[in-house]
Amino acid sequence: MPESLELNFDNVERRPLHEFSERAYLDYSMYVILDRALPHIGDGLKPVQRRIIYAMSELGLSAGSKHKKSARTVGDVLGKFHPHGDMACYEAMVLMAQPFAYRYPFIDGQGNWGSTDNPKSFAAMRYTEARLTRYAEVVLKELGLGTVEWAPNFDGTLEEPRLLPARLPNVLLNGTTGIAVGMATDIPPHNLVEITQACIELLDRPEATIADLCQHVLGPDFPTAAEIVTPREQLRAIYESGAGTVRMRAIYELEDGNIVITALPYQSSGERILEQIAAQMNAKKLPMIEDLRDESDHETPVRLVLAPRSNRVDADAVMAHLFATTDLERSYRVNINVIGLDGRPHVKDLKTLLTEWLAFRTATVRRRLQHRLNQVNERLHILEGLLIAYLNVDEVIAIIRNEESPRPVLMSRFGLTEIQAEAILDLKLRHLARLEEEKIRTEQSELAEERKGLEQTLGSNRKLKALIRAEILDDAKRYGDPRRAPIVERGEARALDEAALIPNEPITIVLSEKGWVRAAKGHEVDPVELSYRAGDQFKAAACGRSNQLAVFIDSTGRCYSVAGHSLPSARGLGEPLSGRLTPPEGATFEGVLFEQGDAPYLMASDAGYGFIARLEDLHTKNKAGKAVLTLPRGARILSPAAVHDISGDRVAAATKAGRLLVFPLKELPELAKGKGLKMVHIASAKVVSREDYVTAVTVLPAGVSLVVRAGQRHLTLAPADLPAYAGERGRSGNRLPRGFQNVSALLAQQTGE
Repeated sequence: MPESLELNFDNVERRPLHEFSERAYLDYSMYVILDRALPHIGDGLKPVQRRIIYAMSELGLSAGSKHKKSARTVGDVLGKFHPHGDMACYEAMVLMAQPFAYRYPFIDGQGNWGSTDNPKSFAAMRYTEARLTRYAEVVLKELGLGTVEWAPNFDGTLEEPRLLPARLPNVLLNGTTGIAVGMATDIPPHNLVEITQACIELLDRPEATIADLCQHVLGPDFPTAAEIVTPREQLRAIYESGAGTVRMRAIYELEDGNIVITALPYQSSGERILEQIAAQMNAKKLPMIEDLRDESDHETPVRLVLAPRSNRVDADAVMAHLFATTDLERSYRVNINVIGLDGRPHVKDLKTLLTEWLAFRTATVRRRLQHRLNQVNERLHILEGLLIAYLNVDEVIAIIRNEESPRPVLMSRFGLTEIQAEAILDLKLRHLARLEEEKIRTEQSELAEERKGLEQTLGSNRKLKALIRAEILDDAKRYGDPRRAPIVERGEARALDEAALIPNEPITIVLSEKGWVRAAKGHEVDPVELSYRAGDQFKAAACGRSNQLAVFIDSTGRCYSVAGHSLPSARGLGEPLSGRLTPPEGATFEGVLFEQGDAPYLMASDAGYGFIARLEDLHTKNKAGKAVLTLPRGARILSPAAVHDISGDRVAAATKAGRLLVFPLKELPELAKGKGLKMVHIASAKVVSREDYVTAVTVLPAGVSLVVRAGQRHLTLAPADLPAYAGERGRSGNRLPRGFQNVSALLAQQTGE
């Protein structure tokens, strides 16, 4: 190994790393933009699509030919023009063959080419067969007429067209999507007749505005028959800016009480939509739907049936909810970003796009006419030489027989060009008949007339426009069809309120001593008779509807809200509330309220304080609840009492010392939370030591009796007996009869019961 090794970098290019990276990434970006992702405004195709169509035309797969295996086409495309992945190429081919994906398909497929439910369920290329459709003539018909520039393929052994000579603005007719580097394109498909009418409008009146063009181009026209519900002014804004969104909505009808969906938005899967609806049904978010089924077949590709629970279900409201929550309504991004005639990508409005395409079409037609004119002139030149040969046939034959090199002699003798002399030498003997002279003169006359017409058309912009106009109208008549996606003004779809989606059934919520909760159907349930876990028993119950919120109150004065329909069935033993809520440590659940709206309740503590609270003020979404009743030191919460009439009801409160006080309810304030005012006078020291406190409280409507219970004893006080215990709020109350020192409950009872 040598002692020193000298490295010579004189012939090595030196560049900063950031400059090299920037240039490499820029080159890659431009390649993706120009050669992969974005369509050209001329033929509306990406390079891979253009190469597939051209390769199929070279294979002779016209609309009138037999189908050929797709693998043969993909092989030719990859081997000759597009050295990329075979599956990527095949997927691009499949897309152009799917009538539910392409508005005007280029490829007529035979075999499994996917379905609307699963567009990628197509068979492998070795199984499917394909040929071009009639519509493919729009981009291929003028290919061999000198209309396009040719470029070498990737290995320089063949030539391919840089663009195809599209006779119609395919960039709008079929649309496209693509993601490049730093930009993307989303062009929706359009109706051929509408676009051609807009082109005619621009040819006749170049000063026409976008508003004028929108009189013809009503909006996108997708392959599926669902409704476009984007307002007209928004569609016009899209064509003015080249960007926006389009909303599409499924079509449905009522049939024998069922909702039948007959058309789905573009790229929506019926199977996926049924899964979305079924998921809502399983989550009990669609109680008005009883059943759903897919009745689609070959004759009716889309037929999804929803069966309501009754004929009282509002089908329009249900569908509006499904439009807002499933793929029955979809939005599509519009970004008309194409490579223009200048070779640069740009987002274009409708007029700019059509104007530029008409410029491309005009240049294409001019090249076609000039190519034909050159052919006519060349043929006339040859015919002129042939006519000289027929007029001097004997001398021409003699020169050919006797001269070693007859071509220069013919050129010198008759003043012929090399092309004319070559044509004479290529003549067959049978063409030397007398009738050939007449054929030559007839052909000369016809070609001269054609040359005159070509020169006049090329020399007159008016005639050139008239020709382009006539060709566009002819193609529109040949390939055009009615609009598939109707444009309809519809209101915005809104999901139903959660309350509207919940079954409205009578239920009874039962709370146990240890905080287990359940919901029984109906209001005739006797909660005391239900079975409970060992060591547990009935605590409280409340009746209401399944679409209402239940309010639970714990021993610390906090309130919690739980949806009634979400509670477990009373067929079981229920579930602990602590699993759904997070009360303070050591707190127990003391009661449940279950009514609609702002029903008033008396909230009280056994320290003798209370206030009136509205049920809606007790609702909360917080699992930790919210503080409602502030408890004095040593005090405990009492079960809330329902209020019927604040101005006419009275409060009855009994203490451990055996006293009873009755006073007007209206003397208590209405509060959202707090401690309240003193109802019954009890010394705070006795409350802390639990010597005396309020044992029971209730609200008495006018004209009812009061039942006082103390253990096994009970005492009924008629309305006429209650004044003996009436007093001002905050007093100690009067003593109850002997044996009622420990009142356990106060109950309001209708007189006479």
